[in-house]
Amino acid sequence: MSLPTPPPTIARPARLTFVTTPLLIGLIYNAISLLTLPFSGDTINDTVRQMESMLGSTVAPMSPELITTVLWVSFFITSAIVLLLYFTRRALLEGRSWGRVSSIVIGVLSLLLFPIGTVLGVFMLIGAFDKEVQAYASK
Repeated sequence: MSLPTPPPTIARPARLTFVTTPLLIGLIYNAISLLTLPFSGDTINDTVRQMESMLGSTVAPMSPELITTVLWVSFFITSAIVLLLYFTRRALLEGRSWGRVSSIVIGVLSLLLFPIGTVLGVFMLIGAFDKEVQAYASK
């Protein structure tokens, strides 16, 4: 009785790390941001006060309910970003084509986050448009 042979594995291209590493960095950064979010309520009020002093006009302080709403909306948006980064990286490592497309979109949007996001976005786009990565992510 012989054991079935596993399907042949395709070697991951070298430039795939150009895409997966910035995704992992973004994932870690946003996860830390998500963990510190509950402590941001006072920061929001401080920012409003600083804007008030810069503009010279009085701005009504934010109510606790409004701060809570802002923090919950931020929580859900940041959670969605973390999930998108995680599943995009996972799909790309598995060679799925939608992971490559999603990483291109994330890379283009990262270009706007000067200076670190710009560097990470450039690396992601270089890796995503590499011929070997395109061939690997064709499932």
